[in-house]
Formats: sequence, structure tokens, C-alpha cells
Amino acid sequence: MATLRYTNPVVPGFYPDPSVVRVGEDYYMATSSFEYMPGLPIFHSRNLTDWRQIGHALNRRSQMDLSTRKSSEGIYAPTLRYHQGVFYLITTDVMGIGNFYITSVNPVGPWSDPIRIPYGNIDPSLLFDDDGKVYVTVQSGADAESHIIQYELDIATGQALTEPVAIAHGDGGVWTEGPHLYHIGSRYYLLCACGGTGRDHRTLVYRANSPYGPFERMKEPMLTHNALPAHPIQNTGHAELVEDTRGDWWAFFLGVRPVVDVRPVDDRIEVMLQTETAAQSYSVLGRETFLAPVRWTTDGWPMADNNTGMVQLHMSVDRQPFGLAEQACSPASTLLASAKRHSWRDDFDGQRLDCRWAAPRRLCEACISLEARPGWLTLAGNRHTLLDEAPSVFLGTRLRHHQVAVRSRLYFQPQQKDEEAGLAVRLNERGHFTLGIRRAGEGDLLTVVVSVVDQGKSTEWASVPLLAAPDIQSGEGVELRILSDTYHFALSYAARPGNWVSLARIPAYVVSPERNGGFTGALVGMYATSNGP
Repeated sequence: MATLRYTNPVVPGFYPDPSVVRVGEDYYMATSSFEYMPGLPIFHSRNLTDWRQIGHALNRRSQMDLSTRKSSEGIYAPTLRYHQGVFYLITTDVMGIGNFYITSVNPVGPWSDPIRIPYGNIDPSLLFDDDGKVYVTVQSGADAESHIIQYELDIATGQALTEPVAIAHGDGGVWTEGPHLYHIGSRYYLLCACGGTGRDHRTLVYRANSPYGPFERMKEPMLTHNALPAHPIQNTGHAELVEDTRGDWWAFFLGVRPVVDVRPVDDRIEVMLQTETAAQSYSVLGRETFLAPVRWTTDGWPMADNNTGMVQLHMSVDRQPFGLAEQACSPASTLLASAKRHSWRDDFDGQRLDCRWAAPRRLCEACISLEARPGWLTLAGNRHTLLDEAPSVFLGTRLRHHQVAVRSRLYFQPQQKDEEAGLAVRLNERGHFTLGIRRAGEGDLLTVVVSVVDQGKSTEWASVPLLAAPDIQSGEGVELRILSDTYHFALSYAARPGNWVSLARIPAYVVSPERNGGFTGALVGMYATSNGP
């Protein structure tokens, strides 16, 4: 028996709620994107373990306007399906238009405008059955009353053909959600997430002889690590089943790689725990996409990892290895991180942005230009800052590793007092930090400023005059650098090449959802603002 080796997560960084479909020898994936636009990242793979982002399904304001969404609202868990030459992507715009689906004959796009559907709360999915019927399976209710409903759909119009029927109520835990219905052989299998997206997260499996049941639930979860508190992968759940080209089955699912920090914290930030030496666990990277082999039990149930610890960061599976790895998203890119295949650099010398960039709520085309100065990204700031629940000028890419190095060259000539631009690491409005250059007054004095927002409170950590910087005057700019050692982000700048000046070390948990809430992970990128009216 051959051995397949791969590394989890297969899609690192804030790419949760994976949905995967196979079309011939190609695999396509969509993930949640919440308040970020473009939304609904689309990935491609030929081997299930290496994934290349090929675009977004939501990239036009006419499709979706998230300008008024708060952080962790917006686009929730999608389901990607393929039927008779057409891709279907069904999802939820939370606090917006609700459940809808879009279509395309090419996963790269263009994708259609939304077609709304009438029933359900979050996490809708589609099943195109053998008899031509199309079923919507979707979560309804809330908390302990959360359950799964189902109805038939006219896929051409989005109109319901039947009234919704409750088909599953979970195992007594909270938030039975994330349903996926499959017709495998002579049976229908229903996968559901349960227990919330924290440490008690799990995947339940049901089966029946007809799409409406009655459904029998497998006594134990198909996937969970809720009894393995020391395992390096936690919060596992929200699974998707996929059969590969060889007839083997796999589960894609979300999980987190928590960091346990026992180091002292800085007294400038309110201490999260009672003592400085107590362990604090957080996940700056957010919920990521993992892969595990599925085995079928002798009595016909799919099983991945029910607290066995089988799913690891480094996997060795008794299955035939796949083909070649996917290449980078853009051949001209390198910027982030410790693993070579995830390091990339963007010289902004193309005609459009690399597909790994995204902005909160709206990608403002009037604020972002690749043409104003070729080979540079030009940002035109507005009055909003990252503290505001409004479309600020920030363009970021997901942090994908705990240890990263980020560098950017900034050329900035502020015209008014308090105008500012630089690098930022953003979780949400309550948790982020910036390393920027600001005009300090009416004269020509520029300062390098580090600001930290934690639990919604802004603190200026460092402010030093930017002196002896001929490169700025010559148009070459000043270099900004952010380094992470897993536990802290170290911020520095260089007015002359190689002459780095350290400014601050920010505790990493500031940009973790455990500290500052929400369902996302952190992004790093560039920002510009006038800091007010």
C-alpha cells in the first residue's frame, strides 16, 4: 500500500466552512468570507491537498453591497455544487438579503447576481437528486432550538415547490447547523455541525432511505476533538464529504490551531487572565480548512476522527499519492510567511489585484489604483479609520502562519495634519494595530506611529519623529516591517536601507477572536486615513 503524506491545514488562514465539489479530475472549493469583499474565495486543486485560489464568486457591488455589515456579519457558510455544466453556490448574507444562490459555467466567473430563496436561517445547501428534484437543506431556529429543515426548489427561479419540513434536531447540543445532504448508493446521508464553533464543535451524521427521512443518527460524532484539550487542532467540525477519482472518501472541515501562551503580558493592555503566568489560548489565524480521510464502518457509517486524534498537522495516510501541487495564485507574487509555498511578494505591476487581497465591506475602486504609479499600489484614504464600522481604506491578505515576516515600502506625502498611512493587522474594529507614518502638525514633521486597539480602546504605543529620511524625499519611501514569533508582533521601520529601528512588541492575542470576538481571523495589509473629517 502506498503512503500519502500532506500537511494540515490544507488551506491555512481565515478560510472557514469549506465546501468542495469534484468535476472530473478537478476539485473546487468555496469558503466563508464574512464582511470582506471580494467575497466567497474560490480555490482549485488536482490533488485535494494543494489548493490555488482562482478568484472570488462575489466581486461586483451589483451582486452584493456589504457596506453596512458589521464585522463577522455578511457572507456565511457556502455550499458549492455542480450540475449539468453549471456551478451553483448557495450561502447567506447575514443581516442582509438572507439566503441566496449564484451560478456560473466557469468557477473563475463571472458569477450571476443573487437568486434569493424563501426559507431558512443560515448555512443552506443544495442536493441535485437522481430524479431531477433539487432540495434545499438549511438551518432554522437558534441555540438549543436550532434544527435542520428541507424543501424542494425550482432551481431556475429560486421559488419553493414544497413547504419546509424539519428533518433533524441534533443530539441535544446547541446550534445544529451547517447541513450537507448526499445521495450515496441507496441511502441519503446528512452531515450537520453541532455544539457551536468553539471547543465542543462536532459533526453529526444521519442516514435515511429517502430525502425526508425518517433519519437515523449515528450514536457518536463523525468528527470532533472536544475530548482532546491538548490536541494541536481544536474546534473541528462543519464537515463536507468528497469522493475522489479513485473512489476514496475524504472530509474537509474547519478547525483552529490554538496558541497557548504562558508569557507575561504587557501592562499597557488590560490583562485577559487573573495572573500573568496563567496559560491563555487563542487563534490569531482564525478557523482554517483541514483534510482527513474517511473510512466507512462495516455497518455503513462514515467516520473521520471521533476523539481518536487521527487528524494531525502532519498526515500519513495509506492511500495512493496524488499528482503535482498547485502553483501560486500569481506567478509575480511573494509576501508572507515561514512555509515556502505560502511566501509571496506583490510588486503591484499587473493590471489587476492579486486575488488574495480583500477589503472590509467594500473594495473601493476609487480609493485603490495600480495605474497612478506603476509598480506601486496607490491608496487614497478617507475619513474612516479601522475603528469605524464603515468602509475604511484597508487592503489586506489573510495571515496564514503563526510566524511571519511582512515588509512594505511606503512613499507618503501627507498634505494635512493627522493624515496617516502604513501597515495594519486587523481582526475587527475591537482588535487591530497599525504601524504608520503621520503628519504631526502644520509643518513638514512626520512621525512614525504605532497604535493598538484592544477591546475597542485605542492606545498610542509609540510615536517618534521620522528624521534623516532622504529616501522619502527621493520618492523611494520608508520601509515598514512586522515580524511575528507566534506570541508577539514586533514592529519596526527603516528610513535608510537596513537601518531598522524597533518601535513595539504587540501581544498576538490582541488580534484573536478569543480576545476581541467574532468568527474571523486576522489580515495584514496597507491602510490610509485622514483620521477624521
